[in-house]
Amino acid sequence: MMKHTSVLLQECIDSLVIKPNGIYVDGTLGRAGHSSEILKRIPNGHLYCFDKDQQAILESEGRLAAIGSNFTIIHAGFKNLKSELQNRGVDEIDGLLLDLGVSSPQFDEASRGFSYRYDAPLDMRMDQSQPLSAYEVVNTYEFNELMRIFYRYGEDSFAKQVARKIEQARSVKPIETTFELVDIIKSAYPAKVLNSKGHPAKKIFQAIRIEVNDELSELETVLEDALAMLKIGGRVAVISFHSLEDRIVKETFVRMSSQPKIDKRIPLLPGQLEEAPYRLVTKKPILAGEAELKENNRSHSAKLRVIERVK
Repeated sequence: MMKHTSVLLQECIDSLVIKPNGIYVDGTLGRAGHSSEILKRIPNGHLYCFDKDQQAILESEGRLAAIGSNFTIIHAGFKNLKSELQNRGVDEIDGLLLDLGVSSPQFDEASRGFSYRYDAPLDMRMDQSQPLSAYEVVNTYEFNELMRIFYRYGEDSFAKQVARKIEQARSVKPIETTFELVDIIKSAYPAKVLNSKGHPAKKIFQAIRIEVNDELSELETVLEDALAMLKIGGRVAVISFHSLEDRIVKETFVRMSSQPKIDKRIPLLPGQLEEAPYRLVTKKPILAGEAELKENNRSHSAKLRVIERVK
């Protein structure tokens, strides 16, 4: 089993303010780092864990079983949180944790095709039973669609040039591996960009991965559903790793914790001003401390935001 260090572990546990008899959800089970710590703290509660990755589930089941039996692992993406929980008779939860993005073992397993640092077939599927993979995106999406994905999900200013190079290359033969794609991406950038900080393929690989796994749409869905199912006093904690995810989390939390807009022309009686049903626990995101930054490189871009239901 590959070593996996959970990001902002103690900060997440502290933020959830876990009740021993609570119903908690880990929407991103991974290798059960966060789930294990939640399960230890709910001897009279229950933990529901979601993951698309069957390999992650297989590796995590034994780890959780060594702590207790009061958990359920669900092989599904967290966009299915509401329906999957309601199918199990659960309409309310005390807390949700999301550790977004790709886990370290997924990046480190070369054959999964998530990383531009290993040569592997183009894949990038978190759920390996789904038909859409990076291969289909790269080889079948039209030029305009590729350009849209690279701009929107990669925020890459050379999106048009990269899309054009891909279109040209695949007209000769299909693009099959990560290194083939990396070479094509590099050919689209000016020399000064290639020599600047950071890997030139990082943004494009991120964009393709988000498209393959429908990550941003799923995030919007789970936030709306989880907040609606949250009990009073319950909390949602989300770790994001890039600006697109963080923006969705921040904007959703701010919107849900803001007072309803009222017509200032209408006089209000004392106590008539309605309070927002949610409270921002974190006005600014929680970041990793120095010790964690030294030990875990993945924590450098991590941002934790937390919201609580108050009425």
